[in-house]
Amino acid sequence: MPLTTIPLPFGLRQVRLTPYTDAAATTLGTPVTLPYSRTLSFAEVEAFEDLRGDDSLIASHGSGAEVEWELEGGGVSFEAVALMYGGEVTTTGTTPNQIKSLRKYGSGGGTLWFHSQRPYFRIHGKSVSDSGGDFWTVIWKAKATDNLEGEQADGQFFLTGASGKGFPSTEASTLKAVWDFVQHETETALP
Repeated sequence: MPLTTIPLPFGLRQVRLTPYTDAAATTLGTPVTLPYSRTLSFAEVEAFEDLRGDDSLIASHGSGAEVEWELEGGGVSFEAVALMYGGEVTTTGTTPNQIKSLRKYGSGGGTLWFHSQRPYFRIHGKSVSDSGGDFWTVIWKAKATDNLEGEQADGQFFLTGASGKGFPSTEASTLKAVWDFVQHETETALP
């Protein structure tokens, strides 16, 4: 039997993923909320190349900002996994005998391009403070570049984890933006 949900006064409150519906990552689809979000972590990274000569460092040039991200949630949402890793969600039957399945295809499988490829998507994460405000992290063009992780174990909750990189946006309104931090004095709903 589930315990009564008691909201804590601060901390991670929600993570929402929004798919791009085209391979060029310019058109957004319908957002999916990650169930029971536990963590959204991120680290900005940039590769640098050094010019050295005559036993001196002459210059250092960066290749542009990227962000490495990691998500963890309690349980699993087939829609969120399909959004991050590609695949096809099908539902048959009616409640209480409904059956939902997620199928991942090999190269070129499925009826749509994202059934076998990992698509780009946007990440919105929201943390609330004990003073009533909130803080958003927005990763404009994310892609899952690492493994999808999950474990079913005796006496353990089922947790899933995913990680990847965020790249410069290709959308006209946020062109070349990698990430944003947004702070509101009053808690605001994610888009």
